[in-house]
This record gives sequence, structure tokens and C-alpha cells, in this order.
Amino acid sequence: MITKKRKIANAKVDANKAYTLKEASSLVKEINTTKFDSSVDLHVRLGVDPKKADQAIRGTVSLPHGTGKTKKVLVLCTPDKEAEAKNAGADFVGLDEFITKIEGGWTDIDVIVATPSVMPKIGKLGKVLGPRNLMPNPKTGTVTNDVAGAVNDLKGGKIAFKVDKVGIIHASIGRVSFSSDKIEENCQEFINAIIKLKPASSKGTYLKGVSMASSMSPGIMVDTKSVSN
Repeated sequence: MITKKRKIANAKVDANKAYTLKEASSLVKEINTTKFDSSVDLHVRLGVDPKKADQAIRGTVSLPHGTGKTKKVLVLCTPDKEAEAKNAGADFVGLDEFITKIEGGWTDIDVIVATPSVMPKIGKLGKVLGPRNLMPNPKTGTVTNDVAGAVNDLKGGKIAFKVDKVGIIHASIGRVSFSSDKIEENCQEFINAIIKLKPASSKGTYLKGVSMASSMSPGIMVDTKSVSN
């Protein structure tokens, strides 16, 4: 059953048209039908084979205007790093007590930062953290001795992304309450980060498709030429 609001939203989006990034950033606000501040999500289809190690794209990017959501950050570290993590604004700081909680199924956090020295202890949590993309990883800057820097980045709008098994990267890059300019700038920064990671072994078209959508609203096809200059 399609709601009346959804029908109106659908009517405003031409499914056969590729909009410029500027047009899409305005339209995504116009067609939002939720009463809450919906996230604005970007879906980028790449011409890569994620089964090949060098084409399994993953990275991080600091969005100029943040995501509009405050991340809950857990720092797993030795006692000498706890004060640094707390002062930087980490929501939870510790080690053994949180390892025990996670083993019991607790995952009420958005990101985990860990120091290299404690990673051997965290390895056993892979079954719980892996499927939720919570496992700390040096490639995303979440395994580091600079815990203050990592927490500041994450609280300030740094997001991690990786290509899924069918070659698509999904990410939340803002909220519909953002101005269209802020949505556009966040999107462009995100796509720039993906373009910089193009592997040398990737042949043919790298940026195959881009679409933007807010929660419970139709997707908007974005013209890849408008984002790849």
C-alpha cells in the first residue's frame, strides 16, 4: 500500500532522469515525507570486483558539515590512555569490562577505537563485531595510539565506508534538515574520497551509478558527470 505522501513524492521524481548533484540535493529535501529528521543516504555503484583484494574499496572521509548524528564512541585501551580518551569526548572508555559486555551481546555503540597493544584481546570479539562493522581497523583510523585524534575525528563527522559484495558503497552523509548546499558539499566530498581510491587494476567505468535518497522516500538518480569533475 503506497501512502498518499509517497505517491506525491514519487510524482516529483523522474525515474528516467539523471539529476545534477545540485538538483538532487534540493529535491531530496522537497520529497521528504517523514516527521523526523531523516538521514540522507548516498549509494555509489562502482566498476570493481570486490572479490579481488586490491579492488575491495574501503576508506574514511571527514564530511565538511558532519552527518547530523552524534556517534557513540567506545575506546578500548590500557589505563594510561583512559584520561586522554575521556577528555576527547569518548562515551565509553575501558577494556576488560567492555570486552565482557560485548561477549554478552552488548553493541550499543556506533564506533570502537582501540590502541594497537589491546588488539590481541579484541580479536576474539570478531564474531560479534564483524557483522556489525564495529571491528577496529588500522585502515579506517580506529586502531591508533592517538585516541584523542580519532575520537575528535569521529565526533566531528568522519565516516568509514567500504564496498559491499556487489560493488556498491552505502553511506549516510547528512540529514534532510541540512541546507541543500551542505548536502551537496558533503556528497561531493564523499565521492571525491571514493574517486581517489580508484585501483589501478579497475578497468572501464569506475563510477557506474550514484543515487541519493532520504528515509522512506524514492531514490534520485544522480548524473555521474556532475560529481566526477
